Amino acid sequence: MNLRRIRAVARKEFLHILRDPRSLVMALAMPLSLLLLFGYALTLDVDRIPMLIEDQDGTPESRELARRFAGSRYFTVKAQVDSPRAIDRAIDRGEILMGAVIPRGFGEQMQKGGQATVQLLLDGGDSNTAAIALGYADALVQLYGAELRLEWQSRRGAPKLEMPVDARLRVLYNEELKSKNYIVPGLIAVILMLIASMLTSLCVAREWESGTMEQLLSTPVRPFELLLGKLSAYFVLGIADMVISLVAGVGIFGVPLHGSVWVLFLSACVFLFGALCWGLMLSAAMRNQLMAYQAALLSSFLPAFLLSGFVYAIETMPLPPRIISHIVPSRYFVTILKGIFLKGIGLELLWGELLLLAVYAAIVMTLAVRKLRQKVA
Repeated sequence: MNLRRIRAVARKEFLHILRDPRSLVMALAMPLSLLLLFGYALTLDVDRIPMLIEDQDGTPESRELARRFAGSRYFTVKAQVDSPRAIDRAIDRGEILMGAVIPRGFGEQMQKGGQATVQLLLDGGDSNTAAIALGYADALVQLYGAELRLEWQSRRGAPKLEMPVDARLRVLYNEELKSKNYIVPGLIAVILMLIASMLTSLCVAREWESGTMEQLLSTPVRPFELLLGKLSAYFVLGIADMVISLVAGVGIFGVPLHGSVWVLFLSACVFLFGALCWGLMLSAAMRNQLMAYQAALLSSFLPAFLLSGFVYAIETMPLPPRIISHIVPSRYFVTILKGIFLKGIGLELLWGELLLLAVYAAIVMTLAVRKLRQKVA
């Protein structure tokens, strides 16, 4: 391995990047654009659920229940209607997600200490959101019913009742339960995988299409030196993208960074090197830039988005996707990012994931060198 030849190839790639300012600006602006787009648009928080209420009873008890819905941060009461058909039409038009019908006799039953009913109508088109909304509404109604029952028993002179179990919850690592706190760290992994593989997926194919590969073949540069030289230029660009994503995640979205920045930087370098080698291998395998670009997009973005645990929990997936996810490097990098950002843990617990990323990078680098050697031959 000759460092002089590697430096010469790296200088050539740097000059090519600088001669194309539009691609350079796009490569640096895309991470911030994707982070802002997904960070603000992609949220799993279910609150401010639009709903309508039909109060058929009109008693103080039923009006208080309606006020409980209106005062909760999880619901937004659009209006109170006087017909169940109005709720059905609003659900059909997609204007609301839920409707509540308080029947006649609700207040009378509550005053007697009996059991009253409340009808909840939900749009089940989005089953996950509907299930969460139903849980919020059921908890609100049950709590209000328990308060009325205790009040009724107190008026009758019964001793104060206490719950037999006092459940005290403590949320670790994401106390406010904000989805952006675990979505944004995962986004960094998706962005790095996408940008890195797409940047290098064109470099070798471009050499073949422009006819400059023959000139490179006439030099003493070896395939391994060619790979390192090309990767070094894009590695610097990838590190710049990582810094932009990190600053945007912490500064704009306020995601807490509890762990070590140095461990994060080391893990990102290993992951980035593997992603760059993957794009370079695709570029060496396909002499057409369009095919290399499409292959890089298909093999980097979709697995990183769907099979990394970035949004969807791997544990809840069927068995085949869970098995496939073990060969997706973004899965391990997402675990490292969430551990560093939210839990503040270091290499003493994350060394396994980092080792797997290093093994992946070594395997892909070997395959890329072999593919370059075959093209050279």
